[in-house]
Amino acid sequence: MVKIRLRRMGAKKSPFYRIVVADSRYPRDGRFIEEIGTYNPLTDPAEIKIDAERAQAWIKTGAQPTDTVKALLKKAGAL
Repeated sequence: MVKIRLRRMGAKKSPFYRIVVADSRYPRDGRFIEEIGTYNPLTDPAEIKIDAERAQAWIKTGAQPTDTVKALLKKAGAL
């Protein structure tokens, strides 16, 4: 199954996330199909950049967003 999920980047104790489309069998920070956005929770307010068009295209083809990504998509206005 294809999922839209977060991929953790950044140094220890300063996380930065990329929103990626990946096969659910791949590790969290492993191989992915496409990067569609970024999420930085350390800024105030949290910085969310998502390519809404690509996210919609992946959801239409059957990709399932995780709960966290679904909330971010709603916040960014992509859902």
